[in-house]
Amino acid sequence: MVSLSNPSLGHVVKKQFCYKLKAYQQVFTTLVIIQVIAIFFSFNGVGSMGSGSQSINIDIRYYSADIVVGFTFLWAFVTAINLTTKAYRYDDFAFITNRVSSNLSNILFLLAASVIGGGTSVLSTSLLKVIMVYFRGEQLVASSSKMFVPSEFLLGIMTTSFYIFLFCALGYFVGMLVQINKIFIIVLPAIFLGIGIGKEKLLINLFAIFFTESSLLLFIVKIVVAVVLLFYGSVVLSNRMEVRS
Repeated sequence: MVSLSNPSLGHVVKKQFCYKLKAYQQVFTTLVIIQVIAIFFSFNGVGSMGSGSQSINIDIRYYSADIVVGFTFLWAFVTAINLTTKAYRYDDFAFITNRVSSNLSNILFLLAASVIGGGTSVLSTSLLKVIMVYFRGEQLVASSSKMFVPSEFLLGIMTTSFYIFLFCALGYFVGMLVQINKIFIIVLPAIFLGIGIGKEKLLINLFAIFFTESSLLLFIVKIVVAVVLLFYGSVVLSNRMEVRS
C-alpha cells in the first residue's frame, strides 16, 4: 500500500530536531565536562594585582567566566563540524528527508545548543565565586553594589549565546568545506594562521568587528548577517555533495 501522506517541510524539520535533541545528548555531556575543566583553569583568576608593606600584603584576583566562554566557543565550533560528517548526516535517513530539512534541523539544534551553552557559561561565574569563597577562603568583593540584576543576567546569556551561535555557523561552514574536499583540512589551518599572525592581522581585526561592538542593536545585526551568510554558504555546499547510495 502506497502512503498518500505528504509531510510538510516544517513537520519533517520538527521531527528531526526533536530526534537530534535526544540522540545527541553526548554533545551536552561534553559541554559540561569542558566547562568544568575551564572552571578549574579559572581558579587563578583572569587577572591579578598586589601590593604590600612590612605589615600587610594585599593580593587581588579578578574572576570571570572568560575562560569558560572561550572553551565553550571551541566546543561549539567542533560540535558544528561533527554534524557535517557522514556518521551524523546518515542519521537523517531514518526520516523522509532532503538536504534542506537536514540542514534546517541541524541549524535549530545548534541554536538550541548555543542557548544552553550561553546559559551555563554565564551561570559558571556564580559557581566559580562560590568555590572561591567557600572552598578556598577567598574574600569576595563585588564589582557592583547590586548583587543580582535580572536584566543584566539575561543580557549576558543572550550575547554569549549569539557569540556561540556564530562559532557554530563558522564550524558548520568549515565542516562542509572539508566534506567537499579533504584538502581543506590542510588549507584552512594555513589560511587562518596566515591571516592571524600576518602584519595586517586580518583575523584579529575580523573578530574585533563583533567583540568590540558597543551598540547592542548593531551587535545583533552583525551576528545575524554573519550567521545567515555562513549557513547559506553551508547549504549551498551541501547541495554539491554526493547522494547516498
